Amino acid sequence: KWSFEELGCLSRKAANVLSEACGLQRGDRVIAVLPRVPEWWLLSVACMRAGIVFIPGTSQLTAKDISYRLQASKAKCIITSDTLAPALEPVLPGSQFLKSQLIVGRGSRDGWLNLKELL
Repeated sequence: KWSFEELGCLSRKAANVLSEACGLQRGDRVIAVLPRVPEWWLLSVACMRAGIVFIPGTSQLTAKDISYRLQASKAKCIITSDTLAPALEPVLPGSQFLKSQLIVGRGSRDGWLNLKELL
């Protein structure tokens, strides 16, 4: 649980992570494929702060669905959990606009930034 003060502070930090570590600018798009975790709310508020378009997706999306959404939205970043990342990795090389990949969770993977470490 976070208080409104904690959410405000953390969302400012997360907005900086998206802008600096992920290299996103105002108007860029982010796809979040996350289960029900508090970080979903944190990232949606952080995107609002930074002027980044937040595109939510459920963990039930197939690889084909994600590939289509990446291409249609021209998303520059994808955010997912450490448990869902292996299922998403096969479709990521086909996305020509994708710049960064962000993991929410304790795990780490090659080629992915970890939100908790960056905060």
